[in-house]
Amino acid sequence: MISTAARQVMRSHGAQIVWWGAGIEAVSAIYRLAREGGLRLKEAQAAMRALDVLRQGWHEISPSDEVRQTAERLLRTHPLRAADALQLAAALTWCGNHARGRSFICADVRLSDAADKEGFKLIRL
Repeated sequence: MISTAARQVMRSHGAQIVWWGAGIEAVSAIYRLAREGGLRLKEAQAAMRALDVLRQGWHEISPSDEVRQTAERLLRTHPLRAADALQLAAALTWCGNHARGRSFICADVRLSDAADKEGFKLIRL
């Protein structure tokens, strides 16, 4: 259950750098949709298999004081939720706070806007 846009991005970019909690967020979303009737059991299982494939190709940024401090700054600066601030903080930590020219792949409008303001080149899904 990977969108066409996500498949195209995966083909055209190398390994994805993600926040340590990204997989947990995805599992939460999949099973919340299943509980609420938005996904049938087979669709949820397919989504989990797709997530497993994605996990094989990504590198995780682990929790650290730098990620936490950056996330706190982002929360003061942008209208983000905590999980989104951690995603963006992980990306900024990965690139040494030099986002210019670095790609940020995202489907969320608020997170995309914040990443753009921080200097990332956006790839919107």
